[in-house]
Amino acid sequence: MGAATVAVASTNGFLLGCTGQALEKPTLAAGANPKKPSYFDRFGVNETMMREGLTEALAHGGDKADLFFQHRVFNVLVLEDGEVNRASTQVELGVGVRVVRGDQTGYAFTEELTRDAILRAAKTAAAVADGPARPGPKEFAISGSPQRYAIDVTWDGVKPGQKLPILDGINAAVFKADGRVKKVTIALMDEAGAILIADSEGRIIEDIRPMTAMYVSCVAEQGGRRESNGYNVAGRRGLDFYSTDLLGRVVREAVSRTTVLFDAAPAPTGEMPVVLAAGSSGILLHEAIGHGMEADFNRKGTSIYSDKIGKPVAKPFVSIVDDATPEHARGAINVDDEGNPAGVTTLVDKGILTTYLHDAISAKHYGLQPTGNGRRESYQHAPMPRMRATYMLPGPHERDEIVASVKQGIYCQSFSNGQVNIGAGDFTFYVKNGFLIENGKLTRPIKDVNIIGNGPKVLEKIDMVGKDLVIDEGGWTCGKNGQGVPVSQGIPTVRVASITVGGQAQKQG
Repeated sequence: MGAATVAVASTNGFLLGCTGQALEKPTLAAGANPKKPSYFDRFGVNETMMREGLTEALAHGGDKADLFFQHRVFNVLVLEDGEVNRASTQVELGVGVRVVRGDQTGYAFTEELTRDAILRAAKTAAAVADGPARPGPKEFAISGSPQRYAIDVTWDGVKPGQKLPILDGINAAVFKADGRVKKVTIALMDEAGAILIADSEGRIIEDIRPMTAMYVSCVAEQGGRRESNGYNVAGRRGLDFYSTDLLGRVVREAVSRTTVLFDAAPAPTGEMPVVLAAGSSGILLHEAIGHGMEADFNRKGTSIYSDKIGKPVAKPFVSIVDDATPEHARGAINVDDEGNPAGVTTLVDKGILTTYLHDAISAKHYGLQPTGNGRRESYQHAPMPRMRATYMLPGPHERDEIVASVKQGIYCQSFSNGQVNIGAGDFTFYVKNGFLIENGKLTRPIKDVNIIGNGPKVLEKIDMVGKDLVIDEGGWTCGKNGQGVPVSQGIPTVRVASITVGGQAQKQG
């Protein structure tokens, strides 16, 4: 379909609608009240069905059992070469039945939301236990939860015709921003849906979970040489997320991060001070450090942090949290996927490792309360400890003071990919955008740079932390054991005393 035919740009390059008027406001989706556990009524789910399912799940004992219902409608529109050439909708509906016995989990799921299908799944999950039957809950209590991402209009109430002008406007704006741009690709994703958890303790918790993300990438050409890069934003928000200001910033970042590569030179190689820019550099904190603080790795003794609780792991001005509360953030949750309250978990307090990220199983193992980190990709998966929004708290230093402290080093602005050995924390990350630091100043842009190190050792080597914490707005998804969950991350400007920098050595002379 040709989106360009309906586009009319406003003065700043973005579309208000095909006639230049404000878009029609979508109608409120039915059953979207996040405070009432009524979303799954439309699928015939009721308390009798849940009670019988949990009773069957406990037919051979077990410590606890739960049902995880999920409905998710995921839409993708991709504009490329001036036209929307890909569009898809994925619908997921099902329920997972879990039985926990000690550290063991029995799990089964069905995509048929009927009494008989749930009983069959429960019988399969119950095979993990071999004791006498336990009674299911006699009655349920509705658990409330915070509302950290309530939106006026859920995405199932938004029509494709309301999304297309946004894509068209960005496409035109990117080409207009720089004559060297030759190709633009824009992907808009949105998600509507909910989860409902019923467990053997008699709790019922429902959570409406919106999500959207936009990725803008471009290819530019100069003197026969081509460079590509992009920018993306995401959040648990509705259509009104895509304001003129936000879209303008997305365009500027996508274009500038691409065209600056024409001026970029290879970085020097070897051990040197590295300054991590505030924001997306938090990927290093997430991958190389945060995973090592997930309790399942420590319970199994495979994390380097398994014997570090109560011990110093960083300088006294370093504190790290995992936070479910940033409103509308991609990594925010009201409750975790076990129905437990999700708040702020302080992992490192003034340099001391204080706790791990726990689901219910690991919390019981350590004799603690769950930290609200039990998460799963979908009803097809059992939960496990996962991060939410993980970031380092602000420190005592000014950003400019940190840069000025480095005589010869590099400044890492954005990363595109990397690899990490979660147990040991060894990592390699590819720096997409960065700058040389020479005599305390940012000088030439650099590219084709890898930084190589060990997460726990890098944490020890952080010797300056800025006051300028930024939680990145990008669409990060964390993968672990074959499951992907949405997360957020952030960091202030940070100086690491030394990291191995790999790349192409500069020519001499």
